[in-house]
Amino acid sequence: MAEENQEQLEQEEEKKGGGKKKLIFIVLIVLLLAGGGGAGYKFLVLDKQNKEEEKKSEKIVEEIKKVEDVGAQYDLGTFVVNLADTDADRYLKITISLEVQDQTLIPEIEKRLPQIKDAITTLLFTKTSRDLKTAEGMEKLKEEIIKRVNAILPLGGVKNVYFTEFVIQTA
Repeated sequence: MAEENQEQLEQEEEKKGGGKKKLIFIVLIVLLLAGGGGAGYKFLVLDKQNKEEEKKSEKIVEEIKKVEDVGAQYDLGTFVVNLADTDADRYLKITISLEVQDQTLIPEIEKRLPQIKDAITTLLFTKTSRDLKTAEGMEKLKEEIIKRVNAILPLGGVKNVYFTEFVIQTA
């Protein structure tokens, strides 16, 4: 009987040991799955966020380079023109500066200054106060001035237009 008790005790210990092995095995599987999920999260979510931050950084660097690459400036002076409004007499007073690619274009601008001023004045006469009161309207006007002036200059070269004064007045 002592032998039977001994055998039963050994069998119970084996069962308990087997349960411990199962528990350890399950814990290891859970840890592996959690680690894999964490790695997946890192690669799928955090890498995407890092890439978005890198893109934002690149855009900021590009904007800084644009600011640093300011070309030579040429002040065209002030223009006072009647606007094309039909409901009332309205006037535009605008001071314009051109940004050109390099200093070598300045003599060409000075040589063709009457043509450039005429092209801009003619363009301004066609605008209404409604056209110019919005930011989009002002940006469109800048683009049109760039196109007209570059058409007059043999090699083009105007990069940007700046309005240093912009006043719409009703008579």
